[in-house]
Amino acid sequence: MNIIIIDYKIGNIGSIINMIKKIGHKAKLSNDPKEILSANRFILPGVGAFDEGMKKLNESGLIPVLRNKVINQKIPILGICLGMQMLMEKSEEGNSLGLGWINGKVKKFKFEKNNNLRVPHVGWNTVCPAKTNSIFRGLGGDPRFYFVHSFYVDCYDSNDALGITNYGHNFVSAVEKKNIFGVQFHPEKSHRFGMKLLKNFIEL
Repeated sequence: MNIIIIDYKIGNIGSIINMIKKIGHKAKLSNDPKEILSANRFILPGVGAFDEGMKKLNESGLIPVLRNKVINQKIPILGICLGMQMLMEKSEEGNSLGLGWINGKVKKFKFEKNNNLRVPHVGWNTVCPAKTNSIFRGLGGDPRFYFVHSFYVDCYDSNDALGITNYGHNFVSAVEKKNIFGVQFHPEKSHRFGMKLLKNFIEL
């Protein structure tokens, strides 16, 4: 299994590599188009702002080769946190266009002043699978994951919503469109639930 973590200079890479190692696989951080051409699993990590993430990804020059692998060759990809948001068309956080591989936009959490909920949403929360899918296989009925985010995904097509979480209101916390997956939470920080989800993705 050739697992490539896309290197565009944004993301918490070490913990992802370590988690994948724990489940018996090896992942490589790379921005080499030749290595990307030979990959059969991709992980798109990311932390920080949407515009900066898209700027770095565009500057890497990797988008055309990734588009060919993911869209044309149907190689599975998993976006994590900002990496999931960048799969969308656009974001309220900035003006840059996203990859547009999933129809939707990224919105900011907005709560009334008398609401005790804080932004960003930080900590453990439950993900309710919106449909049966192999990356949630074996997680049980109440999987919990670790979140750190101020923005969330709004899918235009409800069929692309894979997991739902409540923080003030329900929001899409995982997406799936054929071979394209994304999770708003951090599986690499989510102990046994995150370990099982990554294992399921790699062994699809």
